[in-house]
Amino acid sequence: MTPCSTAAFVPQGAGVKASGGEPALLAVDGVTLQYPSGKDLVTATWRVSFDVHHMDRYILLGPSGCGKSSLLKAVGGFIRPTEGSIRLRNNLVQKPGPDRMMVFQEFDQLFPWLTVLGNVMFPMSARESWSLRDRRDRAISSIEKVGLTQFADSYPHQLSGGMKQRAAIARAMAMEPDVLLMDEPFAALDALTRRRLQDELLKLWDDLRFTMLFVTHGIDEATRVGSRILVLSPHPGQVRAELACPDDFDAGQRKVLEQQITEMLFESKETAHEH
Repeated sequence: MTPCSTAAFVPQGAGVKASGGEPALLAVDGVTLQYPSGKDLVTATWRVSFDVHHMDRYILLGPSGCGKSSLLKAVGGFIRPTEGSIRLRNNLVQKPGPDRMMVFQEFDQLFPWLTVLGNVMFPMSARESWSLRDRRDRAISSIEKVGLTQFADSYPHQLSGGMKQRAAIARAMAMEPDVLLMDEPFAALDALTRRRLQDELLKLWDDLRFTMLFVTHGIDEATRVGSRILVLSPHPGQVRAELACPDDFDAGQRKVLEQQITEMLFESKETAHEH
């Protein structure tokens, strides 16, 4: 079976809803996002729908300006949809919460006055049922999983960019969120560091089997990191297709899938220019 047969093509503006009996962990239903820009109202996404299931490595992929980061922030509870709804475990998302932790692409997302351990422990105060000892133990365990044990007492300015990102991932994972939200977390890194952190993220997923919603504009990163990929059209972001990228895909199958996505995105750009 070729990767092409895994694609679920949909018309512009429509959504993709996963089939099967398993209820979605995260359900994004017909979400339109708009924000003011001067005297204008900018539409970032238009009626986007998709479902994320437990243990998915779900990718939002599209060109710059297609609203993928805005969608992630809406799932995080930082942006309210103009239209549509977002539900986590069937509860309407209306504000941020510890059940959704976000990792950004910026290196400076750690508090400079706290050590790595302090940074990882900081958001745990939201988990009122966890004692101080619980929080410390969970933080130490999370730091160990990302390979930063010997830097637990170091401050952010003493870390490389890649180490800062690992610390941010440790902080998010220590909260045991329902969904880990990642907004192009490796985009600012050099190619070798980016590849290494992709490998580390996949190994961490193998160990913990968490659910991840990951934004990228890199096609190769999408097929490497993701198990399912939602392709968005250029601004305003609309669903182009949802494609599966199983873990047993070999290099040849991944290359075919990447070519399919490339052609799809170029078609979207040409259509946008025509209009």
